[in-house]
Amino acid sequence: MSILNAMRISRAPIASLTAIGVIWGGLAGFVPDIKAAVDASDAGLGAALVMSAVGSITSMYLAPRIGDALGRVALPVLGALLCLAFFYPLMAGSVVALGLALFGMGASVAMLDITANVRISALENRHGLHLMNVSHAMFSVAFALTALIAVLARKAGLGPEEVFPILALICLALVLPMWEGGGRLAPPAPDANDTRSSATPWPAILLTALVLFAAFVGENATEAWSALHIERTLGGAAGEGSLGPFMLGLTMAFGRFSGQFVADRLGEARLILWSAVLGVIGALIIAAAPTQATVLVGVAILGLGVATIVPSANSILGKLVREEQRSHAISRAWMAGMLGFFLGPAMMGGLAELFGLRVSFAAVALVVAAIIPAVLALARRR
Repeated sequence: MSILNAMRISRAPIASLTAIGVIWGGLAGFVPDIKAAVDASDAGLGAALVMSAVGSITSMYLAPRIGDALGRVALPVLGALLCLAFFYPLMAGSVVALGLALFGMGASVAMLDITANVRISALENRHGLHLMNVSHAMFSVAFALTALIAVLARKAGLGPEEVFPILALICLALVLPMWEGGGRLAPPAPDANDTRSSATPWPAILLTALVLFAAFVGENATEAWSALHIERTLGGAAGEGSLGPFMLGLTMAFGRFSGQFVADRLGEARLILWSAVLGVIGALIIAAAPTQATVLVGVAILGLGVATIVPSANSILGKLVREEQRSHAISRAWMAGMLGFFLGPAMMGGLAELFGLRVSFAAVALVVAAIIPAVLALARRR
């Protein structure tokens, strides 16, 4: 199957994930400026980022109901609301206000994210194709390009207050391809030929959640803190730190486009297994790096590793559950797993405050290593 055909089939959720990549790329690239604007310590920034988790979990709990209620207009409506989230951090004048701003940002992102992933899973089962990796690749492309914009903007002396409104307009343009027509989406009917239990498949959900949690820790901890690691630990000039998030997004995009083909040959479980090994190696290189260039090498290896874990885990869970269970199962796995997306940076902040960022990235390696036994257990349930 060609990548272009996969992108055509999943056009609307791809546009959604692309918009999410723009907002996270912008946030990650300007973390040093946002931190300085509210005069936050490492621990204070980490605590503010935890508020994103609260908004995210609340949003994910409601996502299946809201997605069903909005039907075909769910993605464009939620995409339009995401555009407003760019302005929340700009209004923050203190660490507490930043926490509230990130609460709103996390809620907006999570609602669109989970709705898009449920839609991709449904399209995979309808067409019998693997679509997750190419869809998530576009998130990474958008993230990398936006982080690069942050590099250039910061070097030119521009701050988030000048750049974020432009990024909001880019997201607004992406709302158009999210449109899938009017009317409601018919809810999936129980399959009389499916002999699997109709009870909530908690073992599969929890194992998937563990894989997602560890992958999100590795991904978002690197997004949020690699810039500070380069500029503070290794003495990089202002703006050079944003090359960390840019490298992460670039290699994750490459990894996900490649994973679109590798998943068909290795299978999702083995792809996750070897990806986790790469992620551990990358995090250890970042922790021990003596130079900025070595950090970027470590970020690249970690990015290649974690790139395919989340989309492949989504595909596995979507195949393990009944059709009518899919929305509920994916949302619950993401509710627990997405904690890693926000608790990862918070963990990094606490450890950095006490021991420095080298110890923080060593801790990331340990967390990513937990994916290996989890995916082996998940594969045995197939």
